[in-house]
Amino acid sequence: MGIKEKTVLFIKRVLWKDVDSQTLWRYRQKAQSASSALSRAVNKCRYYRIMHSYNASIPLDTQFDGRPQFPHRYYGIFISVGAKIGKNCVIFHQVTIGSNTLADSKGKGAPVIGDNVYIGCGAKIIGNVTIGDNARIGANCVVTKDVPENCTVVAAQPRLIVHQQKRNNDFVGYDVKG
Repeated sequence: MGIKEKTVLFIKRVLWKDVDSQTLWRYRQKAQSASSALSRAVNKCRYYRIMHSYNASIPLDTQFDGRPQFPHRYYGIFISVGAKIGKNCVIFHQVTIGSNTLADSKGKGAPVIGDNVYIGCGAKIIGNVTIGDNARIGANCVVTKDVPENCTVVAAQPRLIVHQQKRNNDFVGYDVKG
């Protein structure tokens, strides 16, 4: 493999897409603890470019007790700065672990996720909630209250609304000029 091919491979893997979880985690750790300011800055840039390419936001200040697993990479994952994530967590795509910053809210704060927690696709965990060890959060669940350890949270079954007349589901674009 020539220098040109190696350079292209470097750009594809390091700067943009096709970065595995282990590589991203290595950049994250170097951005947090590298001995030189230049190395920290370069790795921080790499880390945030990868985050941007996956439309994800996992700030360097977010606390992790161990490296989580991202089976579907980082697509659409948002984790708040104040969140704390335990060891061996599995986090699927489109998950939000977000803070509630409303001054008059009872749930003001950020989530604390225990060890060995499984968070399904599209789940939202919002506010000052604690998710116990070995819990499972089902796909598309919205969690705003504490979940004890060894529990599973699932969404209610969708309800059907039967219409007497045919529905028009045509898409009509919004014209900003008119």
